[in-house]
Amino acid sequence: MNITKLLDAKGLACPMPVVRARKTMKEMEIGEILEIQATDKGSMADLTAWAKSSGHEMVDQKEEAGVFTFYIKKG
Repeated sequence: MNITKLLDAKGLACPMPVVRARKTMKEMEIGEILEIQATDKGSMADLTAWAKSSGHEMVDQKEEAGVFTFYIKKG
């Protein structure tokens, strides 16, 4: 997977990971992939729902040591 940008949203509470993801996605081209790292448990549902409702594709997501990592392809 070719990551275009990395967004460090660790330590940010809801809804800031989504707000920052939206802002970063606006600077990207269609087909590019954004990696988001967050520690807020609510980000699992929030980022998944935001990606779907915004026309982006959640390529993958994982959790490791309390850090949630999301890979979202711009649609």
